[in-house]
Order: sequence, then structure tokens, then C-alpha cells
Amino acid sequence: MDKSDIRKRVIQELESNNGLLLMKPCWVARDFLPPGKRLGLTDAEYDAGPRGFICERWIVSETQADNAINVAHEGQSWIKMSTGQPILLVDALEACRDALLGAEYAKRHKGLDRLLKIYDYKKRLFYHIHQKKAAAAKVGMNSKEEAYHYLDADLGAHPETFFGVHPYIVREGLQKELLLPYLVKWQGDDVLKHARAYLNVIGEGFHLAPGILHAPGTALTLELQESSDIMSVMQADIDGTKIDKAMLYRHIPDAEIKAKGEAAALDDVDWEACADPYFYENHRLHPLPIDAPVPDGVSEEWVWYNSTRFNGTRVTLAPGASYLSLALGVHGIFVWKGRGTIGGFPVEGQKVTLQDSRDEILISHARALEGVEIHNTGDTQLVLFKFFGPEINDEIVPFIETRV
Repeated sequence: MDKSDIRKRVIQELESNNGLLLMKPCWVARDFLPPGKRLGLTDAEYDAGPRGFICERWIVSETQADNAINVAHEGQSWIKMSTGQPILLVDALEACRDALLGAEYAKRHKGLDRLLKIYDYKKRLFYHIHQKKAAAAKVGMNSKEEAYHYLDADLGAHPETFFGVHPYIVREGLQKELLLPYLVKWQGDDVLKHARAYLNVIGEGFHLAPGILHAPGTALTLELQESSDIMSVMQADIDGTKIDKAMLYRHIPDAEIKAKGEAAALDDVDWEACADPYFYENHRLHPLPIDAPVPDGVSEEWVWYNSTRFNGTRVTLAPGASYLSLALGVHGIFVWKGRGTIGGFPVEGQKVTLQDSRDEILISHARALEGVEIHNTGDTQLVLFKFFGPEINDEIVPFIETRV
């Protein structure tokens, strides 16, 4: 299919669906840690062979996963079409960006420029960073600012996340003296004794800028982030699982590795941010009601905020409740729990197979401004998340009042 054919089919689908596009579920395998198996698949379906196990689901995604064994379009969503074969979301964005993003927004953005994912690991993730903009550009990638929301599910064995380093380490200039030996030796997980851990609380989360060291806990996490899969890993072992040292160097230029060795990774860390004495207060996210009236039986709260790169809300409807969901621009919707309709389409959370689901929708710019009707048709709460890319909510998104 050429670009004109894709545009014709996508425009027809938008017209038929009154501005909505339904998505197929998108699964990402990882080979470095075992899966938590909380994504709704069968035990056999988690096994991806030499590629590892399905540990993540990416939602309304345009981002290519970067794995040791790369698979074309892994991590990129496909649009369900009323007739004919599905269309890749990135192809739709290229062919009819104006219709999806709005004419003005499309002049400044080539795509949605954000990624929502559920990550689901049996063990705590390794201590790592995501490079800031300048360092990421050296390897042709985007930086990765991110924010977490802990879903109401089994918290796993280690529901606590390590962040940054103890402040004295930076205050006394001991970063390389204390941390570099762990990277050179590449054994064990004792490096975590230099970080601070905070509990993963269901319904809350954290906001994290690029360059901050972190080792996420085992809570089932809905993460909203910039569109990127960049990282540098600084932990060699997790509960007996060995991490390949190639993960340390993965997104660092070869010339820097040759010149500096393991120390090249430490040069990408934002040490001042890592040593913030008020780290918890300056990064914790708890739900904040939106500044707009909602009907009885409905709540809408900011759960990802403190950023103009991305942000989003959680919407909860009691049984029988209805809501006209308005927004300032193109966004995705992910249904977590319950049954209902969105824009007339049946939706249901936590009912998914490898090939299909009814919980993932892209709302075009024009339809977002008009509003989308949401109805809870079940006998339990309908819980869904709305998520946005850069610039859309700049005037209304809340920010944490920074403590210094």
C-alpha cells in the first residue's frame, strides 16, 4: 500500500468511527528478566523463545522497541480497520498527520511523541538511567523523561523503587570513587546500597527526568514517557539473574567507551538531581482532581503531571454513569477495569489476547475538542486513562511545588 492508499483508508475509518481509531494490543518481549505474568495472557503466550518473555505492553505506540534481537515494528501499534488489513500507526501518522493531530499541531510535531506502557516484571528492574537529550542524540535516539502510576494489582515481591544516590555522595564528590568499581567488577547488586528506596503505593507514582538513576520495583506499572527506548544499566545481578554488561554500554557512543571505559556511563548521570535531599517530595505523584466540573458518579484526576512533555488523567465512572470527556487535543485512551462504551464502541478492561482487545483507542484532535461520550454499562467501576503528548495541556497541567 502506498501513502495515498493509506491516507484514503485511514480517513475513511476516521469518518466511519467519528474520529476514533481502535488499536490492536502491542506486546514487547525482553530477554533480561522474567515476566510477572499479570498482563492477561496464558502462561505459554508469555514465552517469546530466544527473544525472552513478554514483559511489557505498549499502548497506542509509535515507538520501536530496541532489543538484543530486534523485530520489525515490535512496540509499534496497529490500527484495527473495519475492512481489510490493519494499518501500522506510524504509517497512518505519516500519511494523514493533519487529520489525526490537527493542522496546527501537525506543523510542529511529526507524531504523538509519547509512549504509554505497562511493564510487568517478576523481579525488580536493574539500576539504570535514561540519557538526557544531548547524550541521546549522540546515538540517534530521543531522551526519556518518564512517570509511573502503580496499578491496583498484585504488587510482586519487591514493591519498592530505588532512586538516585545518598546526598553525601555528590556533596563530597564521591560519585566515581564509590560507583565506578561496581561497573568495572560487574558483579552482584550491592550498588543499590548507595540509593534510597520508596514504596510503590497503588494509585500513586513518581515523575522522573532523564539522567536520574533508578531501579523500579515489582508493582504492575503504567508508565507514561517520551517516545524512546534508551537506557544505560548499572547493576550486574538481580536476585541471581545475571545482566549482560553490554547493557551498560548499549546506548553510549563507541568512541566514548574506548576513551573512558565504564566511566562513560557515569558521565551521563544527572548527579545534582540524583542527590536531591527532597527527592520524594519533588517527584511523588498522587492523584489531583481536574479543575472542571464532572457529573455525579464520575471523577477525573491528574495522575501523570509535572511535565509538558506528556501528561494524563484517570477517569472513573460508577455503574450506570455517563461522561462527555473533553480534551484539548489528540490523545489515547486505555481502559483498565470494567465494561462500557466509548464513542459508541464497546470497551472492556483486562480482557485481552495476543491478537485482540477492546481497551485501546486513539482519539483524533477534532473529536477530542468535540468530546467523547463514555458510558459505564457494567456493574462495577469503569476505570480508564487518558494520555497526551507534548504541548497539548501546557496551560492546565499541574506542577509539583519544588522544595529546595
